[in-house]
Amino acid sequence: MTAAASVPAAETAVRPLRVRLVIAAIAATLAVIDLVVKHLVEQAHPVDADFGLLSIRLAYNPGISFSMGASLPAWVVIAVTGAVTLGIAVYAWRTAPEVPNSARLALAMILAGATGNLVDRIADGAVTDYLYTGWFPTFNIADALLTCGVVLLILVTLLTEVRPRPAARPEPEPQDEPAS
Repeated sequence: MTAAASVPAAETAVRPLRVRLVIAAIAATLAVIDLVVKHLVEQAHPVDADFGLLSIRLAYNPGISFSMGASLPAWVVIAVTGAVTLGIAVYAWRTAPEVPNSARLALAMILAGATGNLVDRIADGAVTDYLYTGWFPTFNIADALLTCGVVLLILVTLLTEVRPRPAARPEPEPQDEPAS
């Protein structure tokens, strides 16, 4: 008896849903953390803090990455980032049961970053950035989640062995009957 055969059918039906809900919960938790930190930084403004390699410096980005599209109307940027976020959510929902845990974490991080920035942008038409290095554009936790999630997903994809699906058994060829 195989391991799959010993698992009740109800449990195998619940497992994909449970995996998807865990990813959604992780993404929601990380997005909330991002939004809370953004709010705290805004409340503490104009206090800037310098921690050496990283400083807190409040900035608002009406565009997307590196302020691209900053001159576009806010509704256009919101519509595009909303569509991309929805696409990420659908992809994560559909693939979650079939990918390794590291890819699930990567998908949760990507979804959290996209959601955190989308919610922030909907609130006032711009994303709140506050992490400043002096050599890189100002960013936030959501940006870091997106970047780290994408890097992790690429690494998992490159390093995970692809297992081919079992081939269907070929139909047996008909035997020629001997002539009598």
